Amino acid sequence: MPSKIYSAVTVGLDADRVEVECDAGAGQFCFIIVGLPDTAVQEARERVRAAIKNSGFSFPRGRVTVNLAPADIKKQGSLYDLPIALSILLADKEGPIHEESVQKTALSGMYCGELSLEGRVRPVSGVIAIAHFARDAGYASLFVPQENAAEAALIDGICVYPVSTLAQCVEHLMGIHPCAPYDRSATILQDAVKIAGGRTLDIAYVKGQHHAKRALEIAAAGGHNILLSGQPGSGKTMLARVVATLLGPLPLDEALEVTRIYSVSGMMPQGQHLIRERPFRSPHHTASVASIIGGGSTPSPGEVSFAHRGVLFLDEFPEFPRSAIEALRQPLEDGWVSVTRSAGSVRFPSRCMLVAAQNPCPCGNRGSTIHECICSAGAINAYQKKISGPILDRIDLFVDVPPVEYDDLFAVGDAESSAVVRERVQGARERQRARYEGMGIWMNSEIGAHHLESLCPLAQDTRSFMRSAAESLRFSARSYGRIIKIARTIADLDEAEHIEQRHIAEALQYRPTTTL
Repeated sequence: MPSKIYSAVTVGLDADRVEVECDAGAGQFCFIIVGLPDTAVQEARERVRAAIKNSGFSFPRGRVTVNLAPADIKKQGSLYDLPIALSILLADKEGPIHEESVQKTALSGMYCGELSLEGRVRPVSGVIAIAHFARDAGYASLFVPQENAAEAALIDGICVYPVSTLAQCVEHLMGIHPCAPYDRSATILQDAVKIAGGRTLDIAYVKGQHHAKRALEIAAAGGHNILLSGQPGSGKTMLARVVATLLGPLPLDEALEVTRIYSVSGMMPQGQHLIRERPFRSPHHTASVASIIGGGSTPSPGEVSFAHRGVLFLDEFPEFPRSAIEALRQPLEDGWVSVTRSAGSVRFPSRCMLVAAQNPCPCGNRGSTIHECICSAGAINAYQKKISGPILDRIDLFVDVPPVEYDDLFAVGDAESSAVVRERVQGARERQRARYEGMGIWMNSEIGAHHLESLCPLAQDTRSFMRSAAESLRFSARSYGRIIKIARTIADLDEAEHIEQRHIAEALQYRPTTTL
């Protein structure tokens, strides 16, 4: 009678059940794995054999067939080692856990983990997605490597058992030495885990550029996309990088979303299980479409998804491949990206704040009073056309960053620190979360056109002011919505309940007439 153990396969950011079946029968020795396994799964044969032997158990002598069902989904990675080994030991009539009672106990749980040759259970990727699926599917327990236990325990409602060796898992099933479930009462949900080290920049270090710093504060408060334009050396890159210092830690619900993306992709920082700092991604301008948007033969997230709930910084924006820039249309508008391959379609979240920086022309000196621009009119026109109208239409704030004045460069005084600005930004974001609670909206930048009138009402005098601005500047309907959303963010920073004329007036400063 074949044995059965349950494991899981990750598809995109979700997981699905995999039945690990094993039949151990008489005949010449043969060990095969079927069910569309990749190379890593095929190599599990040698790892599993050695792990079983070195754990003090005997490997079946006859023909051993392991089936990973359903057979039409490709199985990747090393997470099937543990369930394969348990399935073999359950199927072996001369094995230690062949009893029917043990098999019933084993079927109530789900298992994942890589095995070393000596029988240790090593960590794997995507555990948080597997734990989420196991809970929703009604499994009573989840057995994971010791190093993955804290990550799996982030999902409430399922009993997580950390195991360090194959022998320990077998002894638990036999009832000899039951494993202790992971204690969720630890401070795992309060850890302020960082993605990539500390951030030492501070907005106080930026000399001058008061207009640009104000725009960054508004962008950070409402999650608005922003484009910084200026000559080389004006401070665009430094301004963009200090945006991350204006954003507070991720709330738990957002942290779980971000952690899931990094876990499934195998990019969780070693020794960390929950990402609480907002991502800041800065790909090089030679990056391909697949690396920005996501893709591959087996669809995986791209930079726009790794920046989910954080910042995607694209320096030298026009130098990116045009195809990569145009591919940003859907992610910036909808907050998710769909990657379609012959095997199916996978959706990844991409609700990020785009911060882009560009020069005014290819040489960067257009408009400079110090250096002469050597670009022809045709070259300047071609350079500016690299960013299409539909992409510009998805950017909320346009900011010119002029060269720093001498007096500002050597000015001595106390400038506002990132901590001070961050407190205002956090206050504005908390007001937005409270206002939009239960609506699926997190920030002002996410308000849809159908909600604009109800969520951002204008008083009669403010509406008249907006009408006058629309008639004189002739901006489009989409620009009208973006101006209202920017004004709503400015009002939140002012702790104002309603949008006033002064908020509209400031918002208009960030919408250039050429794109209105």
